[in-house]
Amino acid sequence: CTGRADASTTPASYLWLVIGRRGGKSFAMALIAVFLAVFKDWRKYLSPGERAIVLLVAADREQAKILHRYCQGILSPPILQSLVLNVTASEIELQGGVTIEVVTRSYRSVRGRSVCVAVLDELAFWRDDDSANPDSEVLNAVRASMATFGSDAMVIAGSSPYARRGVLWDAFRRWHAKDDARNLVWQAATRTMNPTVPQDFIDAEFERDPASAAAEYDAQFRSDIAAFVDLAVLEACTADGLFEIAPMFGASYVAFVDPSGGSSDAMTLAIAHNDDGVAVLDCVREVRAPFQPEAVVDEFSKTLKSYGVARLTGDRYAGEWPSEQFHKRGITYIPSEKVKSDIYRDMLPILNSRQCQLLDIPRLISQLHGLERRTARGGKDSIDHGPGQHDDVANSVAGALVNAVAATS
Repeated sequence: CTGRADASTTPASYLWLVIGRRGGKSFAMALIAVFLAVFKDWRKYLSPGERAIVLLVAADREQAKILHRYCQGILSPPILQSLVLNVTASEIELQGGVTIEVVTRSYRSVRGRSVCVAVLDELAFWRDDDSANPDSEVLNAVRASMATFGSDAMVIAGSSPYARRGVLWDAFRRWHAKDDARNLVWQAATRTMNPTVPQDFIDAEFERDPASAAAEYDAQFRSDIAAFVDLAVLEACTADGLFEIAPMFGASYVAFVDPSGGSSDAMTLAIAHNDDGVAVLDCVREVRAPFQPEAVVDEFSKTLKSYGVARLTGDRYAGEWPSEQFHKRGITYIPSEKVKSDIYRDMLPILNSRQCQLLDIPRLISQLHGLERRTARGGKDSIDHGPGQHDDVANSVAGALVNAVAATS
């Protein structure tokens, strides 16, 4: 099942695997990758000294280690082990001018290589604070790296499904169960692929959370999760090339802070002002963990004073600690009356109506675009970041923008 594509429309064959969790998807992807590395001769496409790369792209470092171990295990029989020339933490060099290389998801890790086979693992869960669409960016970079291999090149992309967005969903919607499909899309539940998973465990998961279990174990894309805001909306609100606005005489500024204890999450600050009904974002500060919280409060306080801000709003993190620390530096800290989800909900019409101006900060745009609207069983919506993502910058910016609009209302 190579999913041979029409070479006149695309340079590579595509196999899309939509398989439930614990269904053996990652092993199957590694198995196909090793097969194509060992049993297909790529040397006719290579220049002297060049090696063909079978590239396995994982969602994170731990998944990369798993894929690497799978490849080593598949190559462990003596008849295949004799083909292995060298093994490092990220590469397996084989005879025949082929190297199996495992990397984490980033379009930068793909460039500069001659990729004959690309394996994209768990791409429905790819998240990157510095990129709004890491899955499509990596796929575009992969396609460019495969140009010299023509229609013999192959992309194997697979994941447990998640929200109805991204390149996996697009491929499923376009090609699954279509007689004239030029891509092969394989959808299978966990027990279809791996009957050793007990049925009573699956039943218990469905009883606990039907929507989550349908995605995790039945390989169905979730209908209860939707993107919070379209990327085009964010781009329309962003001032290209403007990263910060210096304090202006006569402007009245508001600020919002998202505190952190310094061990895991970032601590962020956003400052904004109202310009004739438009909430203008002036300044964003982010200090990533690990850090000394008091030192960050001191740094933020200096920034706030440079904008003439004597009071700011923040979430109700760590009880009285933020209030005490900012008070020591002459700044009043007001705990927000709204929870994060409500702040995001209030920000959405501000974005959609272009009633705000954002700074050109990729991390901010990525975090806002990564927010998800989730519908609970009772019908109530909540808005938060997705799995493996962060929203520290987005949270402080949303609070500042909402407060800036409210300042004149």
